[in-house]
Parts: sequence; C-alpha cells; structure tokens
Amino acid sequence: MVKFINKGVYYSNGKLVKAKAPDLQAKKGTMAYRILSAHNISGNDEKLNIKFDEITSHDITYVGIIQTAKASGLEKFPIPYTLTNCHNSLCAVGGTINEDDHVFGLSAAKKYGGAFVPPHLAVIHQYMREMRAFVGAMILGSDSHTRYGALGTLAVGEGGPELVKQLLEKTYDVDMPEVVAVNLKGRLRKGVGPHDVALALVKATFKDGLVKNKILEFVGNGIKTLSMDFRNGIDVMTTETTCLSSIWETDDKTKAYYAEHGRVEAYKELKPLDGAYYDKGIVIDLSKVEPMIALPFHPSNAYTIKDFLSRPYELLKECEEMGKKLLPKGEFKLTDKIIDGKVYVEQGVIAGCAGGMYENIAEAANILGDACINNNDFTLDVYPSSQPVYKGLVDNGYIGNLMDNGAVIKTAFCGPCFGAGDVPQNNGLSIRHTTRNFESREGSKPANGQLSAVALMDARSIAATALNNGAITSAMDLEYSKKIKKYRFDTKIYRSRVYNAVGNGDSNKQLKYGPNIADWPEMEELKDNLLLKVVSVLNDPVTTTDELIPSGETSSYRSNPLKLAEFALSRKDPAYVGRAKAVKTEGFPVHLGFDANTTSYGSVVCSIKPGDGSAREQAASCQRVLGGVANIANEYATKRYRSNLINWGMLPLLADKNDFAVGDYVYIENVKSLIESGAKEFKAKVIGEKTREITLKMDALTDAEKKIILKGCLINYYKG
Repeated sequence: MVKFINKGVYYSNGKLVKAKAPDLQAKKGTMAYRILSAHNISGNDEKLNIKFDEITSHDITYVGIIQTAKASGLEKFPIPYTLTNCHNSLCAVGGTINEDDHVFGLSAAKKYGGAFVPPHLAVIHQYMREMRAFVGAMILGSDSHTRYGALGTLAVGEGGPELVKQLLEKTYDVDMPEVVAVNLKGRLRKGVGPHDVALALVKATFKDGLVKNKILEFVGNGIKTLSMDFRNGIDVMTTETTCLSSIWETDDKTKAYYAEHGRVEAYKELKPLDGAYYDKGIVIDLSKVEPMIALPFHPSNAYTIKDFLSRPYELLKECEEMGKKLLPKGEFKLTDKIIDGKVYVEQGVIAGCAGGMYENIAEAANILGDACINNNDFTLDVYPSSQPVYKGLVDNGYIGNLMDNGAVIKTAFCGPCFGAGDVPQNNGLSIRHTTRNFESREGSKPANGQLSAVALMDARSIAATALNNGAITSAMDLEYSKKIKKYRFDTKIYRSRVYNAVGNGDSNKQLKYGPNIADWPEMEELKDNLLLKVVSVLNDPVTTTDELIPSGETSSYRSNPLKLAEFALSRKDPAYVGRAKAVKTEGFPVHLGFDANTTSYGSVVCSIKPGDGSAREQAASCQRVLGGVANIANEYATKRYRSNLINWGMLPLLADKNDFAVGDYVYIENVKSLIESGAKEFKAKVIGEKTREITLKMDALTDAEKKIILKGCLINYYKG
C-alpha cells in the first residue's frame, strides 16, 4: 500500500524518480518552497521568518492566547483571527466557566476585530475549510490538526505562544523544512475511505520519525480520483505522522469546492514545477489500500481489518498488556471482546474534522440501509462537522435514515476526539472515525482504576460493524450503493450566526471576564547559573501532551493557569504536582553550597521523547506555573512542544540517557552566558546518591528564542 523512498527524488510526469544528489535549485519547484518563500520576510530562504495570512483558535486555547497577547501590549488583531467554540462547548464540569470563556471570546472579537463562531455551529477545521482557507495561503492554528493542505493552504498547528507572536506582528521562525513527496496513484475500491488511507500512511511513517517536522506534499494522478471530502479526511490526519504541515495539488475539484462555498476567488491552480526535487518520497497505491483499524493506544498501531480479524487474540492481548501498565489498580481486558471468533465492540462514533464530513456520514447511512442498530449492546453516535453539513444531510434524508436506524445525531463538537464526550464503560472498546486514540483520550481515568480504549476506523467500516451488531466488520465485505446525493452548502447559516468583525474592532469595548479567567502568574528571569530538582522521571518510549496535561474534564480550567496546573501529569505521575510545589515552597537548598542570588532554582521533568500529539501550550505552561525551569529528554517528539517550552521560558535540554532519579539535583554553571553565546553543550553536575558529571545538549536557538528563555517567558520578553 505504502512505499517509502528514503532518499532524494524528482517528480516528473506523475512519477517519482530517485535523484543521485540533492538539487537545491530544483527544490524551489515544490509547492511548499514557493509558499514558504512568499511568506518569509528574513531574506534568507534557509532561515525563515514567517508571517501568516490568518490564525485560528478554539475555546480551549484562545483565552490564554488573548490574555498573553494583552499582557504583552496587544491593541488589535493585525490579521484575521477566527475564534471557534467546539472543544469546551459542553458545560460538563465547572459550572458556568465554559460559557464564561465563550462570552470572553465574543467580547475579544468585538474589541480587537475578529470572527467568533458560536458553540455547536462548526468544529474549528471544518469552518476554516469552508470559510477561510485559500490557495497559496498560510494559516496558523493553536490546534495540532490545523491542516488545510487539500485546499492549497499551508497550515501549521502550534502552541498558543506562536499565535501570540503573530498577534504582536512578530514572526514564526523555523529552518526551511525538508519536503517529502507523497505520490498518490490508482483508485480506491468501494468500502475504503479516507481514514483507511490516512492510517496506512501514519503506520508507515510514525514509528521511525521518517517525516518528523517535514512537509508532506501530495502529488500524482491518484489525487483526481479523490473527492474533496476524501482529500480533507486524509490531509487532517497527516498530523499523526508528526510532520510540520501538508500541501496538495489543486484542480477542478478544488475549484468546484470553493465555488460551492461562495468563494471561487480563493482558488488558483497550484502544482509543483516539472522536475521538482524532494528530500524523500512516499508512494501510496490507492488501489491496494484496505479498510484499516488502529488499535489502542496510537493511530500508528494500525493493521488491515482483515489481518486483525485473522489474529485478534494476539493483537488485543498486546493492547491489554499496554493497558495494564497504565493502571495502578484495577483490571483491563480486551480479549473478552472475542466471542465465537468475532470481535465485538460497545460503541461507534463518527465525528469531528476527520469523520464528520458529509460524504462519510452519507455513505455510512447507505451501508446501514433500513437496518436497526442493536442498542442493547452497541451504540452509534454521529456528529456532523458543521451546521451546513448537518443541514445538507437533513435535506437529503440521511439524518432521518440514521435516526430510524437508531443512531444518535449530535451537533458539531470535538469532544469524542479528546475525551469530553461519549465515554465508554470501564473496559469498553469504542471504534471511532476521529483523529486520535491515545490512552485516556476517550475520558477514562487510569489513576482511579478506570480504563477504556478506542480503536480508529473509517466511517464506512464503523457502519458495517453497526450493521453486524457490533462485530468488527470491513466495509469491503458488504454490498451497498456508494452513490450519494449531491451536497449543497447553505452559507446563510453562517451569515445568520457568526459574528465577523475582522479588521473592524472597537477599542472602546471591554473584555468580559468570568470568575475562572485568571492572569498568568509572574515568572522570573534566568539567573547566571541554574539548579534543577528532578520531580518526575518518565520512561515510556513516547510521552504525549495528553499525558503531560490530560484533556477531557480538565479542559474547563484552561483559562485558569493555577487551577489547570493541578492536573499536570495526573494520569502518568500523580505525585508530580506535590513534588513540583514542594520545590517552590521549600525554598533554595542552601545546603548544596550554591549561591541563591546568582542561581535560578526550579523543577525539571525527565523523559525519553515528550510532546507527541496535541499542540496545546498547557503541556508546557503548567510545568512553568508549578516552578518548572527545564525539560530533559532524549529527544522531543515535535517541534511545537519544544517551542512551547521555549516560549514559557524553559530550557529544552537533551541527554543521551534518561538515567535520572526523582530527587536528583542537576547544576549548570554559567548557563546564562552559555545560552547567550549559542552554546549547544552544557557541562552539568548531577547530585544524587552519587555525584557525577554529564554533558547536556540543546539544539540551536534563534536569537529571539535565546532572549525569551533569558527573560523567563514570552510575556516578559515582550514587556521589555
């Protein structure tokens, strides 16, 4: 299905041809290079200073971003800023505080000149596809799945501080990334959906970091066989490969999409130049893609459904063992889902920016036909990704059919993807056409002995499973009509409800604060030397941002830094918060003989590979609020997590081994001058049961990043 070419290639006449040597001139022929260069103001095409055309956030992140920018001197939104409300749109916990955030967001749009999309109207990425993306643009979003490449927009998901920089008319600084050609050929078979292609791609690339921080550029004759819903569905999942962004060739189908959404002027042809050079290549033969299932606890843990059903006990047993390691108490079983040779699940969900699109839901309805779902043992929940999509499905009869089938139809909401909706029972297994299935992503709490799990599947095979009473079934095994009725977008829905003051703010308007919205606490500048106390050591191969700061029920506290910090590492290391607080309350350890006047003192988390997954800045800011001054890791899973650390004034240090112990001290002399000089190595002393010397490393910092760390955080840096 997927072939990886781990060397340079040229793209010519629809094919990838291996190159003998890098060709820097031909690299300028890629779509990505041309878009990046057009947005770069540095004058150096290798060291980019990017200014984006637009930015966007949802209601887990925009309060903190606006508060940070306000503290740094924000007067107006200098570029279009879209605030959506698709994450904290349910008041599950915390009383009024979710709606208080929404009121704050609307007041900010009025004051600073932005767009505000009310709760339940659209998930962030569907709205941006429908109303804001345009060919050749660059959009920055404070959500990791900010991907509009199928529409010719180079979109990047980053932590909130990077959006703050854009609001303050600064730049996004990054080295020119490598570009990987993804050549699509062939045609998908009936029963195969966009999630199947995406999961095959993630499986082929994630584990070895083959495309980490690179740009995926989709080319090839196979593109024209895919509808825009299919392209968008594949594109949004590129985040799970850990690539930086993605971009696709455009064609008449792209043009028709823009025309349908009343924005034909947003279209132009975008293709690589013939003979464009790429750093690596991937070939996906669409005709060989089969229905896939990504088992717990990662989208890359993927198999064809056929392979999975040929050895379910073996594969579910592996997941069971992983789950047991997460539980300090209680029992976790998945092998009991196997009954008479079939694998039964309790729940199916089709939702969000990946699953909730028109064609996915319409084709799922076709598969179900007139059948009724056995609601005693299996439930099916469907979330259209926007009200226009919902209305299109209603107008064409699909919603009524699904309701008759026994499916529950809900409004646009991202909750099933991050653990704030449709939580299965303990030991339950849910199949979902959503973006992620990390541990506890569905809302379980391992620390309390509660653990359920999610497997990712395409909407078509989820419908096939529903038709088969919850027994996992490939949609390729069924006969059904793939033909669906044409979707018609109704722009009146947004005109009637979205508040749009882009470029037309009123500085006399006041921000409206609820009782939970709090300012950031003061953070001190870095002193000459640095003393760290190890308060958590994580030895998992990868630590996701969900583990660093859980999603789900914690989301309501995202506007209150101190309250949110109480949840940091709660599902991975419940003692972390107490240890970190103790570092602050116990004061400087004078018994070690260091000078408190010239030495910064704080806590540090040590891990193997932190930061996979969500872009949320709180994975770093919560550590900072609790007194964190650094991370020490073997490597960082994503650029965005490393950037979050830097923007919150924490050193992203690297160590060859994660051989630290809780309670160890790590001392770095002259750290301030070393950072100022651009040092990449730091001699350090580890003081524990024994004292030893080690060398810590740090990848190169930009001049701005150096100043941010020295000042203690981005807010201090902009205050001057």
